Amino acid sequence: MLQSKPLFKSTITHIVMIAASLLMLYPVFWWIGASLKDASEMGLATIWPKQPIWDNYIKGWHFSRDYTFATFFKNTLWMELWNVIGAIISSSLVAFGFARVKFAGSKLWFSILLLTMMLPGQVTLIPQYILYNRLELVDSYIPLVLPHFLGGGAFFVFLVVQFIRGIPRELDEAATIDGNSTFGIYYRIILPLIVPALVNVAIFTFIWSWDDFMSQILYLNSIHKYTVGLALRMFVDQFDIQWGQLLAMSLLSVLPSAVIFMFAQKYFVEGIATTGIKG
Repeated sequence: MLQSKPLFKSTITHIVMIAASLLMLYPVFWWIGASLKDASEMGLATIWPKQPIWDNYIKGWHFSRDYTFATFFKNTLWMELWNVIGAIISSSLVAFGFARVKFAGSKLWFSILLLTMMLPGQVTLIPQYILYNRLELVDSYIPLVLPHFLGGGAFFVFLVVQFIRGIPRELDEAATIDGNSTFGIYYRIILPLIVPALVNVAIFTFIWSWDDFMSQILYLNSIHKYTVGLALRMFVDQFDIQWGQLLAMSLLSVLPSAVIFMFAQKYFVEGIATTGIKG
């Protein structure tokens, strides 16, 4: 009797969790089914179409004579590669400086850095555009990539700083005795130990910049430079919306982020939960 009670409780818990998971996944199921529907079936309440139309994916991929979605995926992935590299390098260097290097006003500058996290992005949108426009960098990827090489963002610096502060300073002292410079301590000691935090930086950078439609539409004007997000907008005009093709291509557009998170979730959880070296 005592054994059946925990079993019953566990069974009920699993049933509730499965039901909640299916409820949360319902929009995804509808999304997949809608990407295979004809325009006449879009308004129906059914999830799966009566006759799946795989042409939505084919026509959506080859939606133009001059361009296919392969061009836009290539543009976006190339931009994301540099964004991730820039965010990892710059955020780790800046965080190491705040966490380990003593300099005048370090606490003040770190406080100012944290205050920038409360500043809405819309406030700096116009000044940044004016700056890049005067430098003749509009309609290029530089305005989208350069900020990631200049610290990577206050949130990433804060995340890595907290991780570094959990690493014993005795390791730095031992490395100094062995003849390592400040950069040597960063490169040989700190950098290998903060890999989980840097994986978090890479994941967040990839997802956030992939979804940054506002900046992309602001700085990119030429169609051959469009990202996936801007290309999806081309399915919508003032007269018609190609719903089937739009949903099909938007479903493909989320796959890179989902795949990266799926394979890196181990490091993602470790980077959030850990604040240094495990004893």
